[in-house]
Amino acid sequence: MVYRHFGADDRADVARRLAALCRSRGLVLLIGADAELAKTCGADGMHWPERLMPRKRDAEFRIVTAAAHDAKAVAKAAAAGLDACVLSPIFPSASASAVDELGLFSASQIARASTIPVIALGGVNADSATRLIGRGFAGVAAVDAFLES
Repeated sequence: MVYRHFGADDRADVARRLAALCRSRGLVLLIGADAELAKTCGADGMHWPERLMPRKRDAEFRIVTAAAHDAKAVAKAAAAGLDACVLSPIFPSASASAVDELGLFSASQIARASTIPVIALGGVNADSATRLIGRGFAGVAAVDAFLES
């Protein structure tokens, strides 16, 4: 689970509750772009937006990932020694940050060429996730798919 708090006033409380929930269920919690909050709540690691991606992996955390929106960013994440990257958007998405989808073919080429695991995000739901099987992705991530009824 990645908690992107976007500066919420209650982020410390929410992060502590999420960390406890994740521990109780055997899940991994990554905190978005806030190393102090990750340390304070006992998160497993960090997730960085592409624009803030570190040049070198922080050894203090068990897991460090970053967002990537093209092959260059995936290569930068690998060069930094990150554990994985989240490539997006793969498919059309309603997300404000999902401007131009990469498309299945291009995203698959990027994932297959990567030396670190690549997780697919953007327009991923129960239907589109099946199209990612065998295409070089290490996994999938979603936001709206969990909100769909």
